[in-house]
Amino acid sequence: MMAHIDIVLNDARSFLSEQPEKLQERVNEIHEMIHNKTGLGNDFLGWLDLPSNYDKDEFKRVLLSADKIKNDSDVLVVIGIGGSYLGAKAGLEFLKVPFKDKQLEIVFAGHQMSGSYLNHLVTYLKEKRFSINVISKSGTTTEPAIAFRVLKSLLEEQVGVLEAKSRIYATTDKQKGALYSLSKSNGYEMFVIPDDIGGRFSVLTPVGLLPLAADGLDVKKMLEGAKDAQIRFSNPDLSKNEAYLYAATRYLLYKQGYKIEMLVGYEPNLLYLNEWWKQLYGESEGKDHKGLFVASAGFSTDLHSLGQYIQEGERHLFETVIQVENIDVDTVIPETKDDLDELNYLAGKTLSYVNKQALKGTMMAHNDGLVPNMLLNIPSFDSYTFGYLVYFFEKACAMSAYLIEVNPFNQPGVEAYKKNMFALLGKKGYEDILK
Repeated sequence: MMAHIDIVLNDARSFLSEQPEKLQERVNEIHEMIHNKTGLGNDFLGWLDLPSNYDKDEFKRVLLSADKIKNDSDVLVVIGIGGSYLGAKAGLEFLKVPFKDKQLEIVFAGHQMSGSYLNHLVTYLKEKRFSINVISKSGTTTEPAIAFRVLKSLLEEQVGVLEAKSRIYATTDKQKGALYSLSKSNGYEMFVIPDDIGGRFSVLTPVGLLPLAADGLDVKKMLEGAKDAQIRFSNPDLSKNEAYLYAATRYLLYKQGYKIEMLVGYEPNLLYLNEWWKQLYGESEGKDHKGLFVASAGFSTDLHSLGQYIQEGERHLFETVIQVENIDVDTVIPETKDDLDELNYLAGKTLSYVNKQALKGTMMAHNDGLVPNMLLNIPSFDSYTFGYLVYFFEKACAMSAYLIEVNPFNQPGVEAYKKNMFALLGKKGYEDILK
């Protein structure tokens, strides 16, 4: 199965003074830098070959643990923030069948610091059989550490310390850190966050695979999709590498003064893919006072809120639109005798057909309104496509960041708020921050 992403630039090229193909030589240089691991942040390129060299034994343990979770529990609580949360959430939503009863409910904690949210979750879990998957490289990140402390105590109170140990799964560093030490001493089932893969690139490691497998999704197919993407994007030729073509086009738009990229989808299953994408690009590119501001929208919903601004507001943004070619089930619009809603002209048509015409019409309107558009066509909502799409965005992200000459794999600015917060909370060692 090789169903690659089709990228259509018709509504972007007319805005460019230079076409992306002119960047081929620079793309070749960066491609070599990525694959030879000579660029900034090269210690974090483990995701590059992950689809073909992932730990097969650990993958088997992921599947066994997923089965055990489903047998032991009604709810799996996934504790993590940022890349430890958004990748799995994106996959769950991408492949979600709305309103379908599930054998296992998956909920998230530690992705914010709302006392109300956590209190309501504790109350809910008191009546449920639940397991915990705590995801943290260090084990000391504030949000997930607090949630784990609270929910671990609840689980131990509910089933006893011994049984609780068998229902806690830790995804963490392979040999160091607070969570590693706690997991070792308590005998939790442990999975590794590889040293050479940062959180926002970790979707296809146990960080994302364990929750996705527990939901019953075909994680093997995800890795197959990512492997096919890895093979396709190993050729730097822009006529054959859609990931690099996307990166080159957004770079040229950025250089011409377009400072905001909106990722747009017309299906609700794409909303959390948008959220993961925003972290991937925002955290990878936003350095040295450089980088696109990344935003997102869910159309047609947001056409009734943001649509006016996009059409006629300041001309500093462009859109990347995801179109899903094949929808598995659909709705046919019925005919009525009175036609009071004046919709009989649509009778017999499917709602997905109407949705696609809305997409085309909106792109035409925004293009006329001087908003460049790129169109990404993906085949369908399936596990293979999700894995392929994840790798597509990851590879494009590395190219994009190197084009603007920043390190794609660090996030030095993330620590600034934490230092102030720790000082305000009275954490030892931070007393002088606010002086």
